[in-house]
Amino acid sequence: MTAPAFLRFTDYREFSVQEMVRRARSFRDEMLRRRTVRQFSSRPVPREVIEDCLCVARNAPSGANKQPWHFVLVSDAELKRKIRVAAEEEEHRFYHGRAPKEWLEALAPLGTDENKPYLETAPYLIVIFAEHYGVTADGRRIKNYYVSESVGIAAGMLISAIHVAGLVTLTHTPSPMGFLNQILGRPSREKPFLILVVGYPTREACVPDISRKSSGETLTFL
Repeated sequence: MTAPAFLRFTDYREFSVQEMVRRARSFRDEMLRRRTVRQFSSRPVPREVIEDCLCVARNAPSGANKQPWHFVLVSDAELKRKIRVAAEEEEHRFYHGRAPKEWLEALAPLGTDENKPYLETAPYLIVIFAEHYGVTADGRRIKNYYVSESVGIAAGMLISAIHVAGLVTLTHTPSPMGFLNQILGRPSREKPFLILVVGYPTREACVPDISRKSSGETLTFL
């Protein structure tokens, strides 16, 4: 077993209590403005903005530092069309037979259905794959650990980075999503985690009139 190697942690920056409070509150206020959007403009987005946001996601913490993810940035119109067609086929099956009544009732306040035009309209789709095992140069499998947790953390950091950059997102998870491996040429050891739709909102964009649970329902201080 290889002995662990360590480097001195020199990147930490300590702030005064007042500055910590200010920074935490500023970030809180910024993130509270974030909303999921379903009306996307076709307005182009500089690729370098998305690449910087992806850099944040790729450097997320992961189980045993296995980094069990792969991000596919899709801007090609034909690929987006293929993804939309396949996703809407799965969504049609979901909304018209596969989904239990309780699930459909939970979705009703969001006004969603099988029609997903934003998959073609938005300038970028980021398809996130979870890699359940890696493969060495000589073909050996290497197990990855805490895959769902690690990819979920990376996805959350990516959504936050994109919001801070000034764009909007939508998480889309048609089920099943195996068609993404075929369309995007990804190996079977990678499982689609979610499609992140990225771009600008239209001028007429609306969001559901919903509320969040109170802190008393979701926080416990001991």
